Amino acid sequence: MPVTEAQAAPNALGPSPGPDPRLGAVVQSDGTTFTVWAPAAERVELTLIDADGGQRNLDLAHTGEYWTGFVAGVGHGQRYGYRVHGPFDPAQGLRFSPAKLLLDPYARAVDGELDHGSPLIYDSSDGDSAGHVPVGVVVADSPPPPPISRPVTWSETVVYELHTKGFTKLHPDVPEHQRGTYAGLAHPSVIRYLTDLGVTSVELLPIHHFLTEPSIAARGLPNYWGYNSLNYFSPHAPFSSAGSAGEQVAEFKAMVAAFHAAGIEVILDVVYNHTAESGTDGPTLSFRGLDNRAYYRLAHGGAMYDVTGTGNSVNTAHPQVRRLVMDSLRYWVEEMGVDGFRFDLAVTLIRNERHEVDTLDHPFLAEVAADPVLGRVKLISEPWDVGPYGYQVGNFGTPWSEWNGKFRDSVRDVWRNSSDGVKDLAYRLSGSSDLYGDDGRYPYASINFVTAHDGFTLRDLVSYDHKHNEANHEDNRDGTDDNRSWNCGVEGETDDRAVIALRKRQMANLMSTLVLSTGVPMITAGDECGRTQYGNNNAYCQDSELSWFDWSLPAQWADHLALTKKLLALRAAHPTLRQWHYFSGQPVVPGGRKDLSWIAPHGGEMTDADWFDGSLRTLGMFLAGDALRGTDVEGNVLVDHSFLLALNATPEARQVVVPDASWAPAYEVVLDTSESGVTEVEAGAVVPLAPRCLVLLRAL
Repeated sequence: MPVTEAQAAPNALGPSPGPDPRLGAVVQSDGTTFTVWAPAAERVELTLIDADGGQRNLDLAHTGEYWTGFVAGVGHGQRYGYRVHGPFDPAQGLRFSPAKLLLDPYARAVDGELDHGSPLIYDSSDGDSAGHVPVGVVVADSPPPPPISRPVTWSETVVYELHTKGFTKLHPDVPEHQRGTYAGLAHPSVIRYLTDLGVTSVELLPIHHFLTEPSIAARGLPNYWGYNSLNYFSPHAPFSSAGSAGEQVAEFKAMVAAFHAAGIEVILDVVYNHTAESGTDGPTLSFRGLDNRAYYRLAHGGAMYDVTGTGNSVNTAHPQVRRLVMDSLRYWVEEMGVDGFRFDLAVTLIRNERHEVDTLDHPFLAEVAADPVLGRVKLISEPWDVGPYGYQVGNFGTPWSEWNGKFRDSVRDVWRNSSDGVKDLAYRLSGSSDLYGDDGRYPYASINFVTAHDGFTLRDLVSYDHKHNEANHEDNRDGTDDNRSWNCGVEGETDDRAVIALRKRQMANLMSTLVLSTGVPMITAGDECGRTQYGNNNAYCQDSELSWFDWSLPAQWADHLALTKKLLALRAAHPTLRQWHYFSGQPVVPGGRKDLSWIAPHGGEMTDADWFDGSLRTLGMFLAGDALRGTDVEGNVLVDHSFLLALNATPEARQVVVPDASWAPAYEVVLDTSESGVTEVEAGAVVPLAPRCLVLLRAL
């Protein structure tokens, strides 16, 4: 242990905190106040670390549950940590050890790496872990980025999920030292690509400072995706081109400002369900050494209670832990300028003190719903975890939107010709009212997706029947086997032109279904231009060309990119295709057409027999644009074109009848994934619908 300065009298380092102090390192004109919550500790030391690794240790004053001290002359850029004294009794959940240099949970920046090879990071060693663990950096307050000029409404939202490093690592226009960084994402060429594509919101895979798990590092691989957070206030330092002594904060803010200037929202994928301290035998880096019993869910005998599959679960049943999460969320909105959050394994956050799921009365849900800061941003849950009763799709209530896993599964099943009729597809096309229509929510509660970072890319979804994860060094055991994919007859890459053409049509069908469905579409970066991971459906540890965005693809896959742009442009231009109310099946205005009609292949509306025909995979959806619910900014009733969406997911052509003139006298074909060349069809006409195709017709 380093030598500790003589313990000062109480409050010698500064005033005691009030009943609700600002936690972390707060820079003032003549120094910095450090405050940390550690209610069960017997003594807490602040460790100041100089550029050469030398340490200066100062005792903090104890008031109530907090420890605090003011240090004159210390300011922006100072590296620091805490040493916490108290009982070490793992069976009782107590893991205090002053030998472990702990990261401040409220640190605004993190510097340094984790030395996976050192035994000093574990409780089994009483040696000093300094020099082997990341530390905090004092960061002075600075102005937040300018807000987006015009907030993006939910009905306009198109989410684009991307990886901060992987998206620009190979971009030829980005300066080499900025590739794979926040500055790289802010490059004009990158932002121009996104605006030209038509997305409104980027959803960044985790950028809270994260670490690689020891078990992954032992295989010589990194944690690439980032779902292993060490700190909930610090931008991931390796994504900064400018440095890790606070520069990452400024660079992140500049990135947000650039996106906002282009009219694009920034949504963060956040991982409040577990931390990088892993399981019971994991490294002691921060929370475990401050108050293990409060921060984590524990089982009998002090072992971690794990509902995340990572070894630990954050205990949001504890009010101080909820405060940490809420403070973090507000910080990223108010200080860092972000526009929303996607909560990884969100069900973990609504488990009570008995580890039971509470979708009705959990304090976390109540606090989020009542918070004025969070009330102005987008909140998206991943509504499941791996614990008992962990699948909660449809149950989060207002103000939440949710990743709709049922949309993904239903759409995949239909287009691989494996669904039980079209009943479930109809719910997904029209906004999933069966999931979200009974608790006061709107169709935008459904975040529709066909692929995500976790699983096959869109190209791989139509190219592989089986996962190929050998590069992960887990003998291909990792990753799901429930891919609901179809390789179109050949496993993997092929030169067979017929197979390639079929795959491209299937990709067009899947992308078209996604964008034209009611709800909020989420596109995985690269799906618009044929990105492949060569069958790896779990590339969490692949920080390589396997995961990085290949910027030669937009030119190679120009036809699919053009289709995606066309789809997004149609959606943006026509409120009929992005309605924010659920359909009633009744006219919106007297004498008008039903807002939604389901059309059977015979040209009439679907009958009960049609709905219960398990072999039926041909369906029409008529969306009336007579008068949409609501008015424009000038008070005019919204009126738009009407559309007929027709799809045939079978491998055979189908003769279908166009609805009679009571719906529309004729239609213009605006999209046809079979490229049949038909441009207009008359009401009542019998037309062939090509195998495996989707057609969008605009009523004339």
